[in-house]
Amino acid sequence: MAHVAPPSRPGFAEDVADWQGAFTGLGGHAARVEDAPLEVVDAPEMPLGVARGQLHETYVIAQTADGIVIVDQHAAHERLVYERMKKAMAAKGVARQMLLIPEVVDLDEAEAERIVARAAELAELGFVLESFGPGAIVVREVPALFGKLDVAGLVRDLADDLAELDEALSLKERLEEVCGTIACHGSVRAGRRLTAEEMNALLREMEATPHSGQCNHGRPTYVELKLSDIERLFGRR
Repeated sequence: MAHVAPPSRPGFAEDVADWQGAFTGLGGHAARVEDAPLEVVDAPEMPLGVARGQLHETYVIAQTADGIVIVDQHAAHERLVYERMKKAMAAKGVARQMLLIPEVVDLDEAEAERIVARAAELAELGFVLESFGPGAIVVREVPALFGKLDVAGLVRDLADDLAELDEALSLKERLEEVCGTIACHGSVRAGRRLTAEEMNALLREMEATPHSGQCNHGRPTYVELKLSDIERLFGRR
């Protein structure tokens, strides 16, 4: 007797390739899932879980033992850089690296004078700079803990900070504001694609760093959803 195929169910007549193709638009810059073996998340020393992907090249999605964590990569890394700088300052000062090509930054004369007047203190924060004529400075060394850095943008923001700083106060006395500005420029920016290793390294450092749940501006660096919360959203409980 010839086998007769069962009638297709309404709404499920498409081939698998057809309906899977509907999700191709979620790739690229919008969402990215790491093509790597899944790790089991049950280690108590990993409360922020294991990275599973990145959304909009801004948010790291991690799976925990009982839910998910969404991390703002810029806010989180900014806090980590800030805490590293504070720790270095409390020890022996921030290590420096020499720029291959010193960078000349144009400012107005008052801004340049404010920066140069604090050159010795800025050296403790990792910046070696000097006057380069009226309204300009040259930066020769920057903090070693940074990779690529927008030196000119950072110097201009520091000049703004110094304009609001009482000249009688040292930078150490206003370390939070100054280091916060530096950390913002030196952190991983939103829009940068991270590898699985980079995402997991960020999670592990956050777990080991005090106050990492809040960025330098007071915003949260991550939010957590328990599996029970997600199940309620979908009416499972």
